[in-house]
Amino acid sequence: MGNAANHLRKRLARPEPLVMGVLNVTPDSFSDGGRYTDVDAAVARAQQMVEEGAELIDIGGESTRPGAEAVPLDEERRRVLPLLEALAERVAVPLSIDTSKPEIMTEAGAAGVALINDVRALQAPGALSAVAGLDANVCVMHMQGEPRSMQTSPHYDDVVCEVGDFLEERVAACIDAGIGRERIVVDPGFGFGKTLEHNLSLLRHLGRLVERLDLPLLAGISRKRMIGTLTGGASAQDRLYGSVAAAVLAAERGARVLRVHDVRPTVEALAIVQATIEAE
Repeated sequence: MGNAANHLRKRLARPEPLVMGVLNVTPDSFSDGGRYTDVDAAVARAQQMVEEGAELIDIGGESTRPGAEAVPLDEERRRVLPLLEALAERVAVPLSIDTSKPEIMTEAGAAGVALINDVRALQAPGALSAVAGLDANVCVMHMQGEPRSMQTSPHYDDVVCEVGDFLEERVAACIDAGIGRERIVVDPGFGFGKTLEHNLSLLRHLGRLVERLDLPLLAGISRKRMIGTLTGGASAQDRLYGSVAAAVLAAERGARVLRVHDVRPTVEALAIVQATIEAE
């Protein structure tokens, strides 16, 4: 556990962004629900993403798409723990667990995950203390409302400022709980309680958040509804080109982690971005 978590911390300290491959083991995720519920199929998909250049694999056992229903603890445990154990033996990159349940955080930490990726920013009772007791890193994300209703009528006076305020407060809560600053990643939460205009404002001004928070920032825009809207209503599976463009823009504005479904195209696009930056 410690080695993977420390390896990830060292990697995040480097300026070039890393690609996190998405591996949902849910029947109802918006993009790939039901495709990788079998452990062998999920392991094969993870191995494919690593071959394509993913440096981190994010496993999710509960969909957080708009309208998603909550998943009971035992069901989430059944979905993710056998897979985490299989991946720990067969995949040579750090693993991340996408969960808001303290029990899953603790059990995943024991299984060796390097990152706890929580869309609720460790606000569930016991979540802060659960992560404080681990060596794993943590990503805290901004979300207005709950997945079931977050897209009903999101409102902000200044989305960039308010998201920054929230993330700053959660970082302080983490540090107060004993989670070292060097273990924290932040995520503005594209698509989580935000309109298209809110998402575009966040992407345009992402550099402001990076500068203000001074922590590695994760951008998860891949295949989101905003991509479909901007490209004429493309389905989730047909949002590759828009997703890659969004990843490039996020990387140029300082995002350190790109959470994506389409690994190779993103890795190749980022190689051009990085080469251009280094040429300056």
